[in-house]
Amino acid sequence: MTALLFVPLILPFLAPTLARRTLDHLAPATALWVLTTSAVALAGACVATLGALVLTGLLKFPAFAALGELVHPLRAPSDYVVLPAAMAATGVLTLSAWTLARSALRQTRAFRTARTQADRRPAAGDLCVIDSPHADAYALPGRPHRIVVTTAMLRSLGPAEREALFAHERAHNRACHHYFLAAAELAAHCHPALRTARETIRLAAERAADEAAADVTGDRRLIATAIARAALAGHASPTTRPDFAPAVTTGPVPRRVAALLQPVERRTHLKRFTAFLLVACTVLSVAAGTVGVVDFHREVEIAQGEQGP
Repeated sequence: MTALLFVPLILPFLAPTLARRTLDHLAPATALWVLTTSAVALAGACVATLGALVLTGLLKFPAFAALGELVHPLRAPSDYVVLPAAMAATGVLTLSAWTLARSALRQTRAFRTARTQADRRPAAGDLCVIDSPHADAYALPGRPHRIVVTTAMLRSLGPAEREALFAHERAHNRACHHYFLAAAELAAHCHPALRTARETIRLAAERAADEAAADVTGDRRLIATAIARAALAGHASPTTRPDFAPAVTTGPVPRRVAALLQPVERRTHLKRFTAFLLVACTVLSVAAGTVGVVDFHREVEIAQGEQGP
């Protein structure tokens, strides 16, 4: 068992800070791609590492060694190191699988409920209005894509603000942001540090939709006003929408409004440095995990007598 296997378990703790700074220093749409790709890669390296640790521990037992056709003892550190690490990895993988399964079941139920509710209502193009006293609006994926908005939300906005709201949600559907949110949710169950990164990815998706809507309407202040009024109207309103259905009120709204009211900032090479650090951290994690897993596989082949030491 090589020490490189522990690198993918440690590096993701740097991701939350680097993710926040990357979003601050890159265009939101670009940041969304960088953050999501990094989160998924970090999660994959973490799971592969945990799996290698579990297998290393199992192959120390005669029954599993025989099942793996080992003819020589597996070369690994002391049992006092291997077995606790394998037990911890088993516990983490089991907990991750359990929480992921629960989340997937909950999200599937919420999506089916939202989709059924939307399909039962007459739609005007991609717009579906639901009679509800709770203000809410979100982009619902599926075939076809829908923009779901409640009557309470419509009553809280003026005509121009409604169009701004629709432009925001259409930007979500057009860019397929639900895939990014689903990937972030998956990654969040693989490492605890990626849960914080998930929130940054959600914010990046909202910022990207804000900017796209501002380009469509040509009025950044109007988008900011619509977001602020929608957030006030939807404050504390219950919702059954799935987490991967992006909503206009998601994330720290004051931060989004402030970004829209500020002039578009020119990104310099110096400000992109944080994104390079996040990418480098991801590449290092994946490389270390790959080398560690390959080394473990080689040790197994040696123990099976397929290779010389």
